[in-house]
Amino acid sequence: MLKEKLKNYHIILASGSPRRHHFFKELDVDFTIDVREVEEVYPSHLKASEITDYLAQLKASVFKDISEKDIIITSDTIVWKDHEAIGKPKDFDDAVQMLQHLSGNMHEVYTSVCFTSKDFQITVNDCTKVWFNEFTLEEIKYYLNTCKPFDKAGSYGIQDWLGYMGVEKLEGCFFNVMGLPTRLVYKTLMGIANR
Repeated sequence: MLKEKLKNYHIILASGSPRRHHFFKELDVDFTIDVREVEEVYPSHLKASEITDYLAQLKASVFKDISEKDIIITSDTIVWKDHEAIGKPKDFDDAVQMLQHLSGNMHEVYTSVCFTSKDFQITVNDCTKVWFNEFTLEEIKYYLNTCKPFDKAGSYGIQDWLGYMGVEKLEGCFFNVMGLPTRLVYKTLMGIANR
């Protein structure tokens, strides 16, 4: 459906995430991938979705050479707990500390998606609350050694082993925790198609 509605546009997904690639395929969107390096630094006064909005827009700002038909889609996800953003781990020990911090607690996952063309920029965001069971150090090390989630905010993927055994409950969009609020992306792209 989206493929037909967006046939006059060239969708460029500026993400190296295999999960986001998969979501766009499943949403039936024709797209190309163009990932450009950007230093993901944000002003310290920003909180929660302000951070992900800022970073998604920052990732779009490096695309200077877009044509009339291009729509650049950029995205950013953070884990938010105790008024602090938790990004991707620096190394194994950092990942252990992150998961110990999240163990037995509730945290929020924020994802922003930015749609940029020559004529407009639309940014949407979503928040999902996730409650974790208590994890043992043995479970955390097993998970990190087995699934190697070092490219993920908060050092975990809800779609793999830790998610299977560790999520007590969830409030909001499951796919948002994986890195893309799919229903918001669909709704926004439909709105763009019907402009």
